[in-house]
Amino acid sequence: MSLFNIDRPKVLIVDDSETNRDILSEILGDEYDIIEAVNGAEAIAVLQKESVNISLVLLDIVMPVMDGYEVLSVMNDKHWINDVPVIMISSDNSISSMRRAYELGITEFISRPFDALIVRHRAVNTIMLYAKQKKLVGMVTDQMYEKEKDSHMMINILSHIVEFRNGESGMHVLHVRQYTEVLLRQLVQITDMYDISESHISLIGKASALHDIGKISVPDHILNKPGRFTPEEFEIMKSHSMAGATMLREIKAYQNEPLVKVAYEICRWHHERYDGKGYPDGLKGEEIPISAQVVALADVYDALTSERIYKKAFPHEKAIEMIVNGECGMFNPLLIQCLEKSQEAIYKASHDDDIDEVMDRDAVARNIMQYAELSSSEEILRLLDFERMKNKFFSGLSKDIHFEYTISPPMVTIDPNNSGFLYEKAVIMNPLENEKLKSIISPEDVSGFLERLGETSKESPDMEYRCKTVLDCEPHNMQIYCRSVWNSSGELTGVIGKAVDLGYIQ
Repeated sequence: MSLFNIDRPKVLIVDDSETNRDILSEILGDEYDIIEAVNGAEAIAVLQKESVNISLVLLDIVMPVMDGYEVLSVMNDKHWINDVPVIMISSDNSISSMRRAYELGITEFISRPFDALIVRHRAVNTIMLYAKQKKLVGMVTDQMYEKEKDSHMMINILSHIVEFRNGESGMHVLHVRQYTEVLLRQLVQITDMYDISESHISLIGKASALHDIGKISVPDHILNKPGRFTPEEFEIMKSHSMAGATMLREIKAYQNEPLVKVAYEICRWHHERYDGKGYPDGLKGEEIPISAQVVALADVYDALTSERIYKKAFPHEKAIEMIVNGECGMFNPLLIQCLEKSQEAIYKASHDDDIDEVMDRDAVARNIMQYAELSSSEEILRLLDFERMKNKFFSGLSKDIHFEYTISPPMVTIDPNNSGFLYEKAVIMNPLENEKLKSIISPEDVSGFLERLGETSKESPDMEYRCKTVLDCEPHNMQIYCRSVWNSSGELTGVIGKAVDLGYIQ
């Protein structure tokens, strides 16, 4: 196994001057794979094909066919600018030019003539920052994902307890949630009457799992009666909506939580009808919260298409027909439109007996951006600064060498507090190609370390390795403690760890 046998980071140099491109290639070519474009149009063609593989763009302003500003505009339109950092290098360093470039999303502006060392350091720092940013967003997404998964799991356990008492399939809770989210997304497409974001859809879907918790208060002989209810029994059965709302209202500590507020609406009013003929409060039209309206429709559809102890399941087409014809009470005409337009998605969900309750990670990431308002210029940088401060404090307490290796881009980051103990730079690109490191750690020890690392897994990521190093021209024993880092897809993304100097070898 080799962590380092991958493509080097790619830098796109965009400049109509061959001399300028040659100079920049000479500065960066030993650490990066260089792609060149002679104008903005060529640059866009390269980005169209390679944007996910480009680690940095060095961009001139004045070029034929398409200038640098036009390139930045296209990168904004296609959202490439969010993931691909741009350093603009130009002799036009007027305030207006620089302001316009920064407004279009560049990361750095370097004026010509430039110093080679400045270009190299700014390129390395920019690539490192964006790599850290992507990693941090991934970590936060994974953390939020796990918290969301636990929350969903607990809600569904509670809901399934109710379904078990009711003698219904445990799929009812999951189906109602899926139908609810399908209908809400369709509703957003046909009207802006309701202020519904993706995070609201997720919240209402989650709260829908609690719609029938009040049934826990209904006696078993009524709840599971195979025949028609007497008027008295029906009144008891109808009480479950108010009972569920009361349960939620009595949880005093969480009354201001959005989930509890929406769940209260759904529990209390998911049996109301648009014409005012529902219960418990006889609400009419838009007096009924849209959350309760949508869950009511999803609940009725699932009741019709599911087998119960007192009836057989209706086919999908018949259930749609009955609802549209008003045989199950009156619903919001807009929601009837949604039901008809999303029939295929609802049918597919109704026949999916292996519903995966694990949420879409992309949706979680979107919700993170909405809830926490993460941005590269604010929250991400604040979190990165905090991580640097924390690492600096802890590493300052010892002389251990703390390091991190990322596979893409291939880069070793050594704690600046003690990087001089091993190496003069805190950031080393393409470490296996670095001559200084080769003189400190033997190829045999590197191979042994990688072989040992190859034996780790996502489930057992920790490892130790002892090797010999040359420090201050003297041989030392070094003990390495590290942990392999894996992403949610089970792919190895890097290593974090520390190296402890065991002392001079006599």
